[in-house]
Amino acid sequence: MSAQTATAAVAAGELPPLLLKPQEERRIHAGHLWVFSNEINVATTPLTAFQPGDHVQLRSSHDRFLGYAYVNPRTLISARILGRDPEYPPGKSLLVHRFKVALALRERLHATPFYRLAFGEADLLPGLVVDRYGDVLVAQIGTAGMEAMKGEIQDALVKVLAPAGMLWKNDAGIRELEGLERYVETAFGEVPDYVEVPEGGVDFRVPLAAGQKTGWYFDQTANRAMIARHVRGLRVLDLFSYAGSFGLQAKRAGAAEVTCVDSSAPALEAAAATAEANELDVELLQGDVFDALEQFAAERRRFDVVIVDPPAFIKRRKDHPKGLAAYRRLNQLAMQTLDRDGLLLSCSCSYHLAPGELTDGVQRAARHLGRFAQLIAVGAQSPDHPVHPAIEETRYLRAFLFRVTDSC
Repeated sequence: MSAQTATAAVAAGELPPLLLKPQEERRIHAGHLWVFSNEINVATTPLTAFQPGDHVQLRSSHDRFLGYAYVNPRTLISARILGRDPEYPPGKSLLVHRFKVALALRERLHATPFYRLAFGEADLLPGLVVDRYGDVLVAQIGTAGMEAMKGEIQDALVKVLAPAGMLWKNDAGIRELEGLERYVETAFGEVPDYVEVPEGGVDFRVPLAAGQKTGWYFDQTANRAMIARHVRGLRVLDLFSYAGSFGLQAKRAGAAEVTCVDSSAPALEAAAATAEANELDVELLQGDVFDALEQFAAERRRFDVVIVDPPAFIKRRKDHPKGLAAYRRLNQLAMQTLDRDGLLLSCSCSYHLAPGELTDGVQRAARHLGRFAQLIAVGAQSPDHPVHPAIEETRYLRAFLFRVTDSC
């Protein structure tokens, strides 16, 4: 046994090995954290020997230590790496280190404690996201491996941040693929129904347990600031507005009129409460966005700025054709409501939609309507949602700002 092998075995408490097939470690050496089921040497280390969430030593076909991982034999991604240092096996100590490193970045980026603290693979915490709302945390687990470490995650967060309360918002559909139930529960302390999130000069009323995702879309913070610089004195339409994050900041930034459209009554109630508390006069409309846009077009109602921030229309690769058609139709309808020289902010959080496909969809819509679109700014997810360069799936949010004029 080599010195490295011996050290790893002692540190891990003799965690069982998971061996890769020959040549399958190249992607792991390049920095990727995922191991697919067809890359594993199941003849030597059968996946059926493991339970979802078990910890293992990931080893090459030459039996060299590659890292510590957790496994789920039921999924295509059968293992995810937690660490590559043989001295630091999975556990509270490793999690404390991960959270401290993540916190250092967010404190560098933000003056106030409102941000995404941990962003899964990009923070070397695959399957876990944590949002911070002052002294309250909202965490979401998406994998069986992180579910098995739930108690240690909680203890590590307490050690690093000492929050007053914490909510587990484990209700995402991805959990079903991992064989996990959905639930929402308070981990400890007092978790209010709503928190106030300061952003762009507005104190937003944000629902936690009853809110979408983990409560607030911190990933759009930079894009909301970008569009706010272009709205003074203009009529703004915020589509899929949720709690009014784009629209209310636009109003605070000097927009003449703001209309928010969303299908969720609770989301618009939160927007209304924020508008009232901040003395912002906006129009809030509940209904299907596609129907609302068709009605605006029929009424010849026009806006100077239209913000399109839909949910992911393409959640899986097989959804691509239908989802692409939906993005194209949505942007064409939105463009029909733009006045002669308007701005269109078109966003997508669908990883499976390539950036060029979204810009192409806007271009096609412009040509169909006899208009001219100029791309003037490109946005992405906010820096508290960092990208892991070896894992393209962590780069998911696209935002394109177009100037749309009449063609001549």
